[in-house]
Amino acid sequence: MGKQTGIYYIDSTSLPMRDNHRIHCHKTFAGLAARGKTSMGWFFGFKLYLVFNNLNEIVDSKLTGGQVHDTRPVPQLTKHLLGKLFADKGHIGKQLAQELLRRGLTLFTRIRKNMKALPLAMSDKLLLNARNMAETIIGNIKEFSSLNLPRHRLPLNAFLHILAAITAYQINPIKPKLKFSSIYPLAIPA
Repeated sequence: MGKQTGIYYIDSTSLPMRDNHRIHCHKTFAGLAARGKTSMGWFFGFKLYLVFNNLNEIVDSKLTGGQVHDTRPVPQLTKHLLGKLFADKGHIGKQLAQELLRRGLTLFTRIRKNMKALPLAMSDKLLLNARNMAETIIGNIKEFSSLNLPRHRLPLNAFLHILAAITAYQINPIKPKLKFSSIYPLAIPA
């Protein structure tokens, strides 16, 4: 896995198995896949969670059923990490933020319309704006390795395909285009 740098991004993506109208006749992943919902709508399949560092390397990953909420796998994925974690609005949770902060990991997310904004340092705002890099990387992994799970006839083949896609990306990761550490100091002055 990637280096522990102190700056991390987390995101999840859905891996749908089948069209929603044909869920009842899907037997290959019976008992493994589940119905879930994303911002794009309902799907039947799995969710892939990836944690990246600021060098665009995968630090940790997890595959769950589609019904799992975005906040549930975060404590397990980040149990060995210290520093800052940047996530999307799906990871907002006071209890999650407090649990991570107790372990030395600060959670940063954008706020919803009905929430009050907290002051952020300029470097943290820039890093939060760079969070879409995680979505770009996940999109590249899905496109490059054609993570199309409905074509598999055995669950083992599908899981090996996912593992191969993650490994292929890890061998040749997308290099970051912009280094914020050279523009703004990320270290907290003592």
